[in-house]
Amino acid sequence: MAERPTINGTGLGDFEEMLDLLDELRLRDGFKAEIIRGNIVVSPWSKAFYLDVMELVCEQLRPYLSEEHRISYGPFLYVFPGVERAYGPDIHVAHRSVSRSTSNHLDGEALSFVAELTSSSTRDDDLTDKVETYGKAGVPVYLLLDMQEEQATVFSMPSAKGYESRDTKPFGEKLPIPAPFDCVLDTTGFKAP
Repeated sequence: MAERPTINGTGLGDFEEMLDLLDELRLRDGFKAEIIRGNIVVSPWSKAFYLDVMELVCEQLRPYLSEEHRISYGPFLYVFPGVERAYGPDIHVAHRSVSRSTSNHLDGEALSFVAELTSSSTRDDDLTDKVETYGKAGVPVYLLLDMQEEQATVFSMPSAKGYESRDTKPFGEKLPIPAPFDCVLDTTGFKAP
């Protein structure tokens, strides 16, 4: 596994200082920065075909969103101050009001859905730290698209322990997406070309 550059949070002070440092970072195109386990982690953006997968997910879920919610993908940083995490999920659904701000940091607790597409450099965090954080924050649905194993896992029923329910299907099969969406996601077309 390729090493990712990190900046140890221990010497930087508190979480707010780390967020300020994130705002000041000048990253090359194609990179994003998150705060994971007290470290600023810089990782490359996804492979080109991930864009097709992200659009397929958005197209399929959009009809099931409530009118006041928006689904999007892209470089937005959602902050979880209670656990000192800040993630830029690949796909995110939140109430439209969350983006009516001049801040670079969006409220992680406003999320109703997140999806992460794993890469070799982010897979471990997507499978562990993010499952725990999103669940404890009460994000109703976390979709993990494991691009290395070619399978989709949906986590639901968030609790203080993380998620109480999970369902996994290989790419090419249909995966039920629970409330608040109550739909079926067709994972055909998610495999690498």
